[in-house]
Amino acid sequence: MRRGLHGFWMVCSLAYSLGLVLCFSETVLSAEATSRAKVDDRPHVQLAGLLDKLMDPKSKESKILQGVGSILGSATEIDYPSERTIGESLALEGFRRYGMPVKDRKVQEYVNLVGNAVARNSLRPGIPYNFVVIESPLQNAFSCPGGIIFVSSGLLRTIQSEGQLAGILAHEVAHVGHKHALQSIQRARFFQGVGKITSANMKGEKGKEFEDMIGGLQNTLFDKGLDQNMEFEADVSAMETAYRTGYDPEGLMEVLKALVKIEAGSTKKGSWFSTHPPLKERIQKCRTQLSRYPDAKKLARLPERYREYRKHVVD
Repeated sequence: MRRGLHGFWMVCSLAYSLGLVLCFSETVLSAEATSRAKVDDRPHVQLAGLLDKLMDPKSKESKILQGVGSILGSATEIDYPSERTIGESLALEGFRRYGMPVKDRKVQEYVNLVGNAVARNSLRPGIPYNFVVIESPLQNAFSCPGGIIFVSSGLLRTIQSEGQLAGILAHEVAHVGHKHALQSIQRARFFQGVGKITSANMKGEKGKEFEDMIGGLQNTLFDKGLDQNMEFEADVSAMETAYRTGYDPEGLMEVLKALVKIEAGSTKKGSWFSTHPPLKERIQKCRTQLSRYPDAKKLARLPERYREYRKHVVD
């Protein structure tokens, strides 16, 4: 069954009315950015999931955010489940540093729809992704291992179209796909000899090693930033992913150009400007990559639809 992005949108909206983030697979079919949307019969996560738990003062996640307890309660296999555990630990720190989720559910659903659309055409389409808009004036977006991705309301105010939003989210999805954050730490030191992460083996020296590992990742993601080559690699992957989903791949480059114009008067600490390579260098590399997509201008940009949802953040 052939559907354009509008048809895909209707299916997604129905899925969200049921409270689910479903898996989709998109393939670009024409110059009008049509795509084939196939609903995975295994819904992964609820959008509310982590967010609802954070809002519940009695939940384990809420208590962790308040500095009580530990996120490591049950047995967790290495590989993806362990990666997700690490990502959730970092996500809690992200909320502490940058603020809580924007309360408007329409905005959260919209960003998740766009994010999951590009994620289904990324390097790791088979894992669940959560996209969270946080209330922060900073120009920022970052990803935690396992597929938890933050974008600030400040950056949403700078973005001008759905194609640009898709480019930014695809960049963060690419970091998850390449496992850039996990590559930035001495992961083996903690995982050596550990078959599962359990409350038992998180005591003593192993627990200290896990805390050190999380601390190192916090410093990398929120303060220092990833290696420049990782950022360049994520840019290239983002443009390819956006293109495959049916969006104009120039959207990412347009956001970078907009950030150049506002950089001088923006807060640096904790923002995109302090944790990413120089914008002009990234723009040049993106321009080189753009030459691979001669039909880019025919693909979806959708500024009107984006502005309709952005007003929930701007107003």
